[in-house]
Amino acid sequence: MEIRKVASIAAIVLGVLLVAAGTTTWFVVSSTLAEQRITVPDDGCLAGRQVSGPFTAYCQAQVIQEHTLETTDGLTYAELDRDDPRRDLAMNSSFLQASLFTSIVAFGVAAMAVGMGLLFILIGLGIRDVREQVEELAG
Repeated sequence: MEIRKVASIAAIVLGVLLVAAGTTTWFVVSSTLAEQRITVPDDGCLAGRQVSGPFTAYCQAQVIQEHTLETTDGLTYAELDRDDPRRDLAMNSSFLQASLFTSIVAFGVAAMAVGMGLLFILIGLGIRDVREQVEELAG
């Protein structure tokens, strides 16, 4: 089999796999967040919306940080004394924010995979088109 044909098929197959993987990841992360039934509070951006996407996850993380800093007088977990009763709240807040930011990163990686997949599909189709034109000129 000719190298251009192999390259074309490989690029298209890789592109389809990337689109499928990215789309699956996006929906899994979105549904996992939605299952938690978290609603962005009234004092957050996108207030009243269910947390199920990157923007609502970011808004929720910001609200958690604001509320925590209000409760801890602006001190973070690392800044609070070990015997301060607010330290557990600050620790849980940090964990929740980190989890939400991890989901935001997952959405970004999923979107990038879909974009790269579409690019590979276009490259594969372009290689195929060039191969067909070369064959027409040669034949």
